[in-house]
Amino acid sequence: MQTRLAELSDAPAITALINAAFSVEWFFLESDRITLAEVQTKFSSGQFLLLQDSDALAACVYLEPKGERAYLGLLSVDPLRQKQGLSRRLMDAAEHHCRTTGRRFIDLTIVNLREELPGYYRHLGYVECGTSPFTPGIHTTRPCHFINMSKELC
Repeated sequence: MQTRLAELSDAPAITALINAAFSVEWFFLESDRITLAEVQTKFSSGQFLLLQDSDALAACVYLEPKGERAYLGLLSVDPLRQKQGLSRRLMDAAEHHCRTTGRRFIDLTIVNLREELPGYYRHLGYVECGTSPFTPGIHTTRPCHFINMSKELC
């Protein structure tokens, strides 16, 4: 399995992967997590880091530089490949990439309704640093908000 930066031509596969991985959120969202156009737009402000083998794309994560910080989002692992350590491997690669490009901190947000996520990110060294409103304009079937987390890169 190799890690590489995505190219715009990867956008359809990235879109499909994110939507498959985020299908667990259908208990509060009534639509796909992201569209192809939204993925394509993200290439103008950041990068996708991919984990793939000869068969297909296994995982991806979005990284957006913001001065000495980076925003990390859309961590997605193919549902058929989950529980194999791929998210940890990709997170390690994302942190390494951020360090080598001069970032000192990584910030991320998780939906409070995904109760399994705070513990996962805490285990990786991220700390909670507040909350923020859920994305405006996206209809949810349950009230929710974001939990903000951050990690200083050593």
